[in-house]
Amino acid sequence: MRILVTGVAGFIGSHLTDRLLELGHEVIGIDNFNDYYNPLYKEENIATALKHPKFTLHRVDICDQAEVERIVQTQHIDTVIHLAAQAGVRISIQQPMRAYKNNVEGTLVVFEAARKAGIHDIIYASSSSVYGNQPTAPFSETLNVDNPISPYAATKKANELLAHTYHHLYKMNMTGLRFFTVYGERGRPDMSPYLFADAIVHDRPIAKFGDGTSLRDFTYVADIVSGIVACMQKNLGYQIFNLGNSQPITLNAYIATFERVTAKKALIDQKPMQPGDVFMTAADTAKAQSMLGWHPTTSLEQGLTRFIQWFKIHRL
Repeated sequence: MRILVTGVAGFIGSHLTDRLLELGHEVIGIDNFNDYYNPLYKEENIATALKHPKFTLHRVDICDQAEVERIVQTQHIDTVIHLAAQAGVRISIQQPMRAYKNNVEGTLVVFEAARKAGIHDIIYASSSSVYGNQPTAPFSETLNVDNPISPYAATKKANELLAHTYHHLYKMNMTGLRFFTVYGERGRPDMSPYLFADAIVHDRPIAKFGDGTSLRDFTYVADIVSGIVACMQKNLGYQIFNLGNSQPITLNAYIATFERVTAKKALIDQKPMQPGDVFMTAADTAKAQSMLGWHPTTSLEQGLTRFIQWFKIHRL
């Protein structure tokens, strides 16, 4: 297959691209290599793919409608996997217009380009943040998600609504994946695994937000990639799936896991809870298991061990 991947040089996008190439697919990648974090990290992420004969890179912003439509129209694409976004809850609170432009306008550009080109299969990244502060866990796809608590979450909910509209009007297969706290090698520098690893290895305090009882469902990047691949070549109509590890862990236990895999004691800088942060994420993955045959296979300790090994080689 010929697959368009947006956000191809990012954390998840680069891992997905490597896997698709291993499976024999052709990958057409779009990324603007913006400066939200060091663009050289993104160059490093994509270095192996650039050597592959079945990989083509377009350094284009997804908000550039003319360029995106030109690429999609000329590349004979079978499936679009749309991962490009302005990630991050906290930056969306500081710069909500940036989140809206990239995540809503950019997504609409991608969906519309696919429609005009007659592409019927789109897989796109949503987020566990759409659930907001739910009173019960785990979170199933049937829960009401009309109460986001950050601009980032609101943009991801908007993407799901756009996808439903495109399915309804144009009969396109629109598969949304709600990712739950993805971590692993190549992880972004603003994410807690990177921040914690950097602080612990260099004997600096880590910022601990809240009393440590908040819960996160950390999901290893290879498991996320296998979930994306499981959605391909399926006539799913309009569907949303949770992709999570289904083993939420408290912040205190998360820090303790870091201490075990680094064999170092963490220094703590106690902070209040951040605005926009949900108290808990917990994925009910029964639907993904039933319809996709997908389930996660990597424990937090296994995944963090691999991440720390990568971090010491590539970021120290």
